[in-house]
Amino acid sequence: MPKRMVARLVRRAVACGVTAGEPVAFVAGATGYTGREVVAELRRRGVRTIAHVRPDSPRIAEFRDRFTALGAELDTTAWEPDAINSTFERLRPTHVFALLGTTRARARTEGMSAQQAYARVDYGLTKWLIDAALAVGNAPRFVYLSAAGIDPDSKNGYVAARARTEQCLTTSGLPYTIARPSFITGPDREEERPLERIGSIVADGVLAVAGALGARKLRERYRSTTAAALARGLVRVAFDPTWAAKVAQSEDLR
Repeated sequence: MPKRMVARLVRRAVACGVTAGEPVAFVAGATGYTGREVVAELRRRGVRTIAHVRPDSPRIAEFRDRFTALGAELDTTAWEPDAINSTFERLRPTHVFALLGTTRARARTEGMSAQQAYARVDYGLTKWLIDAALAVGNAPRFVYLSAAGIDPDSKNGYVAARARTEQCLTTSGLPYTIARPSFITGPDREEERPLERIGSIVADGVLAVAGALGARKLRERYRSTTAAALARGLVRVAFDPTWAAKVAQSEDLR
């Protein structure tokens, strides 16, 4: 998207009370599969971008080189409420991308159950970001990467944590957009998720047949997407004031 188009979207956002001045995007989860692409997409569009990397990351030097080469700024604020609040007060982001998440394998490595990990990361860390966005007082657009099929009554820990986060965000008073993509996969994914890869292949095959039989909306809702394609959709809806206080499904993000 040309810079003049970004500027036009920003002016529309100002008119709707979403942001003011130069856009500043804070990307939490910038080192993840989708996060890296969101940082790159924001920079392609000329947006000042702050890529957050946890201070104890063993790959911090690698990500510093990667993000600064794109023209993004690296932030290593500790995951503590007061520290996050101070960073938001200093940076005053106009857009916050919450792209956080963990896995069962990572939970086992850290010596906790999947339920505990989802509650601490998928819900807990995002809640701290929401609180910091509220405290800064400039009502940044908050873009939350959730997942398809969220159900507040689910017994699944992953789904329940994200449903809880969505509830927290929608009642916060912040201008938000919730994204609910289906499988996010691709050959360039570093983290091995064989079950997810197999699931996406099987699902895409079934959905292709369903689409051919007329269920095109179902196909578009649940077929897999790549991180790069999702990033383009996330950034697009983030700067479109008509997407404030809405949930974007997979088909909306393509």
